[in-house]
Amino acid sequence: MIRKATLLDIDPILEITKSCVKHMIAQGIQQWNEFYPNKQTFTNDVKRNQLYVIEKQNTILGCIVMSTLMDYEYKPIAWLTPNNSNIYIHRVAINPDCQGKGYAQKLMAFAEQYAIDNDYASIRLDTFSQNNRNQKFYELRGYKKLGNIYFPKQSEHPFYCYELVL
Repeated sequence: MIRKATLLDIDPILEITKSCVKHMIAQGIQQWNEFYPNKQTFTNDVKRNQLYVIEKQNTILGCIVMSTLMDYEYKPIAWLTPNNSNIYIHRVAINPDCQGKGYAQKLMAFAEQYAIDNDYASIRLDTFSQNNRNQKFYELRGYKKLGNIYFPKQSEHPFYCYELVL
């Protein structure tokens, strides 16, 4: 089941993201760290009604953020659609013990259907340049790679911006 997250969900989500950090670092992917994602970020997501969780038998397995706010870092990208009707995906995380079982696919299908149902022109996101698995995941879903952005507090490597025109 996918539902909107509440403030009570933040601690389990942080446990998942911490596990994801350890899992990625073990694979040589320095995408997230001790600074990001953090409790304040997820608290803001809940207050904006943009954080969703996927759960099975009342256990949270992962999360996704769907926002209409465009991050400052995204401004220089030559997007395929105008900047007035877009959904931005952030902080997709699945418990490493549950990865490879289709839960990220379900979260993305949920986000894509939500965007279609609400007449958004596109879905935009970024993924770490050193995370080939994520790049393939989005490209197989039809997302087009458009350009690079940087988050210096996270990594010296770029993040690739993607867009799916609906």
